[in-house]
Amino acid sequence: MNLTPERLYGYVPTPLGRVLVATAGSEVVGLYFDGHARTPGVRGRPAGSAELFGQIGDEFDEYFRGARTAFDFPIRLEGTPFQMAVWTALIEIPYGQTASYAQLAERIGRPAAARAVGAANGQNPISIVVPCHRLIGAGGGLTGYGWGLDRKRRLLELEGALPGVSHEPRVRVRRARAES
Repeated sequence: MNLTPERLYGYVPTPLGRVLVATAGSEVVGLYFDGHARTPGVRGRPAGSAELFGQIGDEFDEYFRGARTAFDFPIRLEGTPFQMAVWTALIEIPYGQTASYAQLAERIGRPAAARAVGAANGQNPISIVVPCHRLIGAGGGLTGYGWGLDRKRRLLELEGALPGVSHEPRVRVRRARAES
């Protein structure tokens, strides 16, 4: 007997592009920017609760106008215990602030796991609300974001979290040629 509620999907508009909303019962289990490799395909799936989608749309509108710093609609995180620890710690990073991957690893009691924190961060299914955009590189620069660095920069600008942060250039590694 399957007790897991059916996944329902719909979209909400944002200034950064349409967001696919995945729900299970009365909880949000996924928020994905439309048109990216990590966005699940949902052809033929019905939309979820009009009331919940209305609340999500209203809260996103308030967030993008700068009138909301936290979200109230119900979410449900689904992942490994390590991912859950990372995502829970992400939620605790206050609006307008950032943390490095190493700092987050320290917060969850795994100081040597900065790379693993980065991997879990990259698997975050509930963008914006679980604020994976608030993680930055150890040097203070913007680093990878599954939905694009431009979106990450715009989210951090919206939250007033960008003073002194610059995009870290990718380092090119030149291989030495073997001398004949």
